[in-house]
Amino acid sequence: MKFISWNVNGLRACVGKGFKESFEALDADFFCLQETKMQEGQLDISFPGYDSYWNYADKKGYSGTAIFTRHKPLSVGYGIGIDEHDHEGRVITLEMETFYLVTVYTPNSQDGLRRLEYRMQWEDDFQAYLHRLDEKKPVIVCGDLNVAHQEIDLKNPKSNRKNAGFTDEEREKMTTLLGNGFFDSFRTLYPEQITYSWWSYRFRAREKNAGWRIDYFLVSDRLRDQLEEAKIHTEVYGSDHCPVEVDLKI
Repeated sequence: MKFISWNVNGLRACVGKGFKESFEALDADFFCLQETKMQEGQLDISFPGYDSYWNYADKKGYSGTAIFTRHKPLSVGYGIGIDEHDHEGRVITLEMETFYLVTVYTPNSQDGLRRLEYRMQWEDDFQAYLHRLDEKKPVIVCGDLNVAHQEIDLKNPKSNRKNAGFTDEEREKMTTLLGNGFFDSFRTLYPEQITYSWWSYRFRAREKNAGWRIDYFLVSDRLRDQLEEAKIHTEVYGSDHCPVEVDLKI
């Protein structure tokens, strides 16, 4: 099965930049979106053979997630069951017969790290949610996790050490999850490859490839033997992020 995840940074804008063509070319079983930045009824978009599920933020033009799937889920969940976290449209969970698929748009710690304390609480609560799922079935979690885990995952680690997305605190939370039942699919296959998934719109960052790898597929350890491929589609434009992929023998 082929899974794609893409932070589209505004789906309505991305549709005007080739989203539909990219969606069809990538030809995934499951296509997960983050930062859709829209409300119900603002965009009429569908694809033959796919059902879609949407989680909208209460705040207009903010956050939001979606999943397009060729495979009908047993159940669909929105959020993680904690009111403090469930008003920003950040999580959708599909329960399939043999696994859970979770797409997530992790909160950004923001300039001056003014939301870092909230982010730490989110991390604890979200990881607890994943572990509860993992007790029942293997979990595939994907999305914009808003953290570059290792120095290899961003162009300028030294100058970003205390910036949002590369603080010690955020990186340690990722280390905790990866040491507690999950693996990073891309880094498992390509431990030394330097490839990014996000580039600032400023300073011609994508042209210079001054980017960050902050979009992931993290997978339950017991699916490790079913990992076939992981890709970062740097050739796909339309957002400041590019799509990421994992292929699993499921």
